[in-house]
Amino acid sequence: MLIVETVVRIRREHAAGKAIKAIARDLRLSRKVVRKAIRSPEAAFNYQRKVQPLPRIGPYQDRLDALLEENEGRGRRDRLRMTRIHDLLVREGFDGSYDAVRRYAARWRAARRKDAGEGAPAFIPMTFQPGEAYQFDWSHEDVEIAGKPMRVKVAHMRLCDSRAPYVRAYPREGQEMLFDAHARAFAFFGGVPRRGIYDNMKTAVTAVFTGKERVFNRRFLIMTDHYMVEPTACSPAAGWEKGQVEQQVQTIRGRFFQPRLRFASLAELNGWLEAECRRWAEHHAHPERGDITVAEALDMERPALQPILAPFDGFHESEHAVTGTCLISFDRNRYSVMSTAARRTVQVRSYADRIVIRCGDALVGEHERHFGRNRTIYDPWHYLPVLAHKPGALRNGAPFQDWDLPPALHRLRRRLGTGDEADRRFVRVLSAVLTDGLEPVEAAVREALANGTASDELILNILSRRREPATPHSIVTSEDRMLQHPPLADCARYDLLRGYDAAA
Repeated sequence: MLIVETVVRIRREHAAGKAIKAIARDLRLSRKVVRKAIRSPEAAFNYQRKVQPLPRIGPYQDRLDALLEENEGRGRRDRLRMTRIHDLLVREGFDGSYDAVRRYAARWRAARRKDAGEGAPAFIPMTFQPGEAYQFDWSHEDVEIAGKPMRVKVAHMRLCDSRAPYVRAYPREGQEMLFDAHARAFAFFGGVPRRGIYDNMKTAVTAVFTGKERVFNRRFLIMTDHYMVEPTACSPAAGWEKGQVEQQVQTIRGRFFQPRLRFASLAELNGWLEAECRRWAEHHAHPERGDITVAEALDMERPALQPILAPFDGFHESEHAVTGTCLISFDRNRYSVMSTAARRTVQVRSYADRIVIRCGDALVGEHERHFGRNRTIYDPWHYLPVLAHKPGALRNGAPFQDWDLPPALHRLRRRLGTGDEADRRFVRVLSAVLTDGLEPVEAAVREALANGTASDELILNILSRRREPATPHSIVTSEDRMLQHPPLADCARYDLLRGYDAAA
């Protein structure tokens, strides 16, 4: 295809009277091309192919059409990529390139839309009032935590008016993580919008019906009611209905997570992400109001947000059975509970970063949550009532290995030495924690060690002396048994007796 400069030169030389043959010889073009350039209006010289030859795809065109038609009928998650369709053709003997298949598929889809009377997809720009709505979504990103590669689930929230972003990474996409992300995002923004826009994630939506009708998860509805938020679900596979947060996912992935982030823990990663959200908002202009930054737009929107009365207690509750060794299995790990709950059913409230274990109304355990697998997390104090009856378990009991005791108790154990008798003496002191508490026992141990004595009997004696005496009960006497002449405490009456004795 000729460039515009060549077409203009041909037309000028021909207008000046130069022969077509001479122009073709000088420019090394065919006379047919020169004539076409002369006849074209206003130097327009565009070539449009009328027939597309298919030397490689031709024998496989019907098969490729069938594959594309079948692929269009599949659900969004089940559709094959063009690389997979090319691979299927190669298995059947096709020797063409992937680009040839990709170009043919693009022309096939365009023709299909044209036959259906459909044009290219078009959308309507949206506008939101301050404090009106936010959009929420999840993404999966690859990071390196403590030297190990890890795929984290990143919660994204975006205010629709100010465009302020908030992101936080979690090990997984559970409902308790969803609640935690909302609490932290609202605290970051300084308030709560009136409406939330979501996709049909299982942690929020239980059933999807025609149109916008949804059955939301019960705990999710409790959370939205707590913050006075109206939840709105998008149509299935309609990401443009929450296009702001969809675009934020791509922006954050390119600006924050590439190249791959490396941190010692998830807490450090989330601290860095929150700081980056603030920095990004301070250094980027609002997309519609270019004279202010996103951070300034957030300051202007904040008065229109609803106040946060209290953070939502966002937990997911489930029931678990306690074994005879005072352990429960939760999320592929084992956690200890107090011995009073052995062989009973407990309720586990799982949060994003901890679990709380209750047996009825009693709290029987609380642990930092671990997201690995096949780990056993002990709290040695849970086993103290059992240890009081079985002091021999102190040496080889799994919960007591590497027990991080208070400094005074650690010194006492070292002073008592090793052996069965030393273990029994130390357990006697530990058992006092059940009745007196840890701080009084530790203070008594410090006093005994300061006096140069490491004796369990002395420590227990100190504790007994420090206990406040019980308040005596008052005796209530009925009126008919009241004394008519109550005794008087008057020692001077003995002097009168002495006087009588002297007179005698």
